[in-house]
Amino acid sequence: MTFNTSTAEGPITFYNLYDLEKMAQHVIPKGAFGYIASGAGDTFTLYENIRAFNHKLIVPETLRGVENPDTSTVFDGDKLTSPIIMPPVAAQKLANVQGEVACAKGVSDYGTIYTTSSYASADLPEISQALNGSPHWFQFYMSKDDGINRNIMDRVKAEGCKAIVLTTDATVGGNRETDARNGYVFPVGMPIVEEYLPQGAGKSMDFIYKSAKQALSPRDVEFIAEYSGLPVYVKGPQCKEDVKLALDAGASGIWVTNHAGRQLDGGPATFDSLQEVAEAVDKRVPIVFDSGVRRGQHVFKALASGADLVAVGRPVIYGLALGGSVGVRQVFDKLTDELKMVMQLAGKQTIEDVKNTTLRHNPYPSPLPSEAAPLKLY
Repeated sequence: MTFNTSTAEGPITFYNLYDLEKMAQHVIPKGAFGYIASGAGDTFTLYENIRAFNHKLIVPETLRGVENPDTSTVFDGDKLTSPIIMPPVAAQKLANVQGEVACAKGVSDYGTIYTTSSYASADLPEISQALNGSPHWFQFYMSKDDGINRNIMDRVKAEGCKAIVLTTDATVGGNRETDARNGYVFPVGMPIVEEYLPQGAGKSMDFIYKSAKQALSPRDVEFIAEYSGLPVYVKGPQCKEDVKLALDAGASGIWVTNHAGRQLDGGPATFDSLQEVAEAVDKRVPIVFDSGVRRGQHVFKALASGADLVAVGRPVIYGLALGGSVGVRQVFDKLTDELKMVMQLAGKQTIEDVKNTTLRHNPYPSPLPSEAAPLKLY
C-alpha cells in the first residue's frame, strides 16, 4: 500500500495551537488527517471539550509579588518541566515517518512523561531509546488472551515503564463517520500488539478494537496491578461511580478523558467531568486530565480544578507532522510559555499555587473560539 507522509524535521512558525491543525491538514494525507482530527457522530463532544473551558473564569490577583513563575513539578520522583505530558496516541507514523521515535525524542528534550500506545507504529525498544531515560508510561488495550497480556506486560516492565494506563472507554470504536466516508484503513503496522493483530496494517480501527478485550471489569485492574507490580492508571472515568469502581479495584491514579471526543458523542466535556471526578477522588490518588487542551489557560484551569497532570495529544501530533521532534518540543514550549504568562497575570508563582486557585463560575454564554472552527475532513 502506498502511503506518503511527512519527513519534516525542524522549527515551525505558528502563533497558537489552532494554527497547527490547519497547517497539518496540508501535510498529512487526507485519510490519515481525518482519522487524527475527527471525532464521533456529530462531533458535539469533540468541540464541547474546547468550549467547556469557558465555563470557569480565572480571576486575576495582583500585588502578590509574583515574578518569573515556575512551571516545574515533581511527580513520582521525576522532576518535570511542567505538568503537561504526552498521552497515548496511536500510529504516529500517520503524521511523520519517524512516528513515535521522533515524538518521544521531542518529549524527552522538553522534559516530561511520554505515554506509549498499545497501537503504536513503532516498537517499545525504539521508543525507550529515544526517551533516553525520561519517564515512560504504557497505555494498555488488553487482549482477550491473558497469556498475550502477560507477555506485553513483561515487555513493558523490561523497558522500564513506570506505570500502566488501562483505557476503559474504547471497548468498541466510536461512530467515526469521517473514516467511513474516506474508506480509511490503517497503512501502518502496530508491532507491540502484533500477537493478536497479525495483519494489523490495512485494517480498520473497528476491526482493531474488536480484536482487543471488550468486556472490561474491575478484575482487569486487579490483574494488571498484581501481575505487573506497576501503578495502574484507569483511563476513562467521568463520574463518581466509575471512580469508586477503579479505586476499589486498586487503581493508583485516575485519568479523566472522553477519548478526545472520539468515542461516545453527546457525552460531557472532559473539563466538566473533572469537577465531579476530583471531588470523588478527594486527593487519594493523582488525576491526569486530557481532551480539548489548546491554550495555557486551559492547562491552568484543569490544574485549578483538580488535575495533577494535563495531557495534550492532537496538537503534538500536528507538531510532529510539521517539524518532527523539533515541532513536538515547540508545542510543549508554546503551551508552557502561555501557562507562565497566565500564572503571572493570575498572581501564581508555582504549580502548587495554581492547584490551590479557586475559579469563578462564568455567567455569560460560552461560544466556541473562532480559531477552533471545524475543518472539512472528507
